[in-house]
Amino acid sequence: MLTHSAPLFYYSRNMSNINDLTVAQLKRAVEIMEEIESLQAQLASIGGRGAGRPPGAKTGKTGKRRMSAAGRARIAAAAKARWARFRRGAGAVRATRAPKRKRFSAAARAKLSAAAKARWAKAKASGKSTL
Repeated sequence: MLTHSAPLFYYSRNMSNINDLTVAQLKRAVEIMEEIESLQAQLASIGGRGAGRPPGAKTGKTGKRRMSAAGRARIAAAAKARWARFRRGAGAVRATRAPKRKRFSAAARAKLSAAAKARWAKAKASGKSTL
């Protein structure tokens, strides 16, 4: 009898279309798969645990990865040091203010405005609607 579905999936993928097979062909396919499973079990008993598995079958240990207490302590210490550096630097940033933006004097703004008006007057005189 078939014990798990991994070989069935592997071998049924390679068959043309399981719906087109006759009952006799399906019975023969089941017999062949059972024979393959028994041979794989024999091979595994000779060669070790993973021998004779079809491609794509899961092998090895599965489960969560664990971190040692020492590893967690190192990560926590590094995080504390990063936050201490951040807080130490933040105090210095708060104390110094950004320099004020330089602004044009009223006379300079008036001069620029007059130049722009002169450019527009020249453009309109020549019949342009854009510069």
